[in-house]
Amino acid sequence: MQKKRLRLSNAAANEAAAFRLLETYTVLAVQRKHLLGRLLDGRSPQQWAHYPEMDAIDRSSGYQWFYHSHSAEDRSVSIEHGHIHLFARKPLWGRRRHSKSEKAFAELCGSHSEKPETRHLLAIGFDGKGLPVSLFTVNSWVTGDLMLGADLTVELLRSMKLDTGQAEIDTIIESVIQLFVPELKKLMQQRDDVLREHPGPNKLADQSLELLSIVEIDLDMKLAKIGTI
Repeated sequence: MQKKRLRLSNAAANEAAAFRLLETYTVLAVQRKHLLGRLLDGRSPQQWAHYPEMDAIDRSSGYQWFYHSHSAEDRSVSIEHGHIHLFARKPLWGRRRHSKSEKAFAELCGSHSEKPETRHLLAIGFDGKGLPVSLFTVNSWVTGDLMLGADLTVELLRSMKLDTGQAEIDTIIESVIQLFVPELKKLMQQRDDVLREHPGPNKLADQSLELLSIVEIDLDMKLAKIGTI
């Protein structure tokens, strides 16, 4: 009986996330606005620049993100316009970095500094229309910080509540994470498998290892399964 209630709860959470996502995109469409329009101030993004420049930070929750785009030749997904990198600040994970599971993950990664104050959680790729098309993880040298174990990463993502002053983008990030939890778990398993198989004493600084895992996502198919379109 308890398992049935849990399934219903997950279904309700997915329906709520789908509704919030559709409502956000509908309002933007009616207003003839792009999801990233306010963030980019109506201009095309400059390659590699951070938007916003000093990141979008929710100081209450401890999460932050930024958007940027690569050159067309460097994009891992051909239809990607750019992507959002999501981070957790130290108050969210500081007390848990010495847990058994996190020590095991640190051992898997090899030697590294514990100085960075953030941990990279996830990247979400977007197409030119501002719709999410992929979830992926990158090595730590790319973002200049470190990662967390798979279970804690997924837990922090599922607990994410954002209020960075970019309401539409915050809503889409939260909704995508809720809708694609199974894909996130698969993504983190792939990430850890790649790290496990890669040789070397400090895998996180090895620049031959950049993209760790990627899952392409189909938003329309996901919403259809939930029954919202």
